[in-house]
Amino acid sequence: MPNASSPPYVIGTPGQAWGDVEKRLWLARQTVQRSYQDDVVTPLWRLFSQNGNPDLQACAECFSYGSLDYRAEGFGAYALHAVKSRHWDPTKPFFLVTGGVHGYERSGVLGGLRFLAEKFAHYAERANLLHLVCVSPWSYETINRWNPHAVDPNRAFLPIPAAPEAKNAIDLLNQFDTPLLHIDLHETTDTDASEFRPAKAARDATPLEPCDIPDGFYLFADQSRPQPAFQTAIIDAVSRLTHIAPADANGELLGKPLVQPGVIQSFKRPQGICSGWTEARYVTTTEVYPDSPRLTPQLCIEVQLAALCAGFDFVLHSAAKAEVSASCS
Repeated sequence: MPNASSPPYVIGTPGQAWGDVEKRLWLARQTVQRSYQDDVVTPLWRLFSQNGNPDLQACAECFSYGSLDYRAEGFGAYALHAVKSRHWDPTKPFFLVTGGVHGYERSGVLGGLRFLAEKFAHYAERANLLHLVCVSPWSYETINRWNPHAVDPNRAFLPIPAAPEAKNAIDLLNQFDTPLLHIDLHETTDTDASEFRPAKAARDATPLEPCDIPDGFYLFADQSRPQPAFQTAIIDAVSRLTHIAPADANGELLGKPLVQPGVIQSFKRPQGICSGWTEARYVTTTEVYPDSPRLTPQLCIEVQLAALCAGFDFVLHSAAKAEVSASCS
């Protein structure tokens, strides 16, 4: 849990926001460290191949909802993939899952793939599902929070989208009605303090605030629709697999008050945060801590899967109780 009391960032002049020169210098430092095609696209298409997952194929369809072309920046072009219920039923609730909005947060992408392989068919019986597998593939490959233009896609979900990653997702979501539930799969890593926060402070010419990375899993709720029982259901499920982040000495996580065990919140939509874009009633962002010595990469994936299932189960159970109550009134 490093503290972000570090020397000035390697790019830029203290007190001066970055211009095009500094952004190009930053981009020149970025390298491909893993393959979106091998890690994400190939396993995804394998699920839908002739020898893939027949249960998934019976209830789901995989499609491309857009592309990102970063060849001019010296990288590649990326097709963006989503999976939706094959038989959309307007009488069923609509559940939305997004992963890889911050591409470097590995378990948010691979946990989503595990959900598709093991649980999508189960929940498709009772809900309409839409899953954006990896919103920011360049960031996945370069292990980065930003896109090549030094823009954070998870601050770009705005009426005029500030990044193509966000625009492609918004254009897709605008084709659907409002979901009842939206879970966005993320991680909080030690590099948030050692690299990404210092880079942001340098880019924006803002003070670098001290930051203790939370040691454990937590949720980031939307203050406009907190749904504490929903958040608790997910925390309880995840606590069976890993530890939940405790509050710091100020009763906070990352400078935000802990509103219930393992949960912080803010008004997301004005900040351009992905899970604040829709008007879903049940909203949360998962935050796995992959740098814990008590976690493995495989367990991080299992934590994301457990969080999704717990959130889905809670909402489906709540909907079932509401139906019974309505029928008895």
